[in-house]
Amino acid sequence: MYYVRAEDTFSAAHYLKNYHGKCERLHGHNYRVRVTVRGEKLDEGGMLLDFTVLKKKLKEVLSTYDHMNLNEVEDFSKTDPSAERIARVIFERLSASMPDVEIDQVEVFETDKNLAIYKP
Repeated sequence: MYYVRAEDTFSAAHYLKNYHGKCERLHGHNYRVRVTVRGEKLDEGGMLLDFTVLKKKLKEVLSTYDHMNLNEVEDFSKTDPSAERIARVIFERLSASMPDVEIDQVEVFETDKNLAIYKP
């Protein structure tokens, strides 16, 4: 099995309505997102997926959230935008934009030390 991973960042605010503590107030993060794809076959050039393609798709998805209040973004209008849910939504949006690519997992870092992973 081959794996390829790309990483990018975005900055956004959010609050967690169903959390009791400081995170229930509006606050921001500089999120770091890693997406890993997997597959068994390489193309003629010896690549699973061109890094340029993966980075472009990731940047397109993350641009939707950059410098936004995530609670006001359609993807999170009915639920708290926790790191876990952000990871799942990014996974789903990337999967929809690259149907021939097998996304293995999405990692969302809220800080350098704390991350959530979505892997189906």
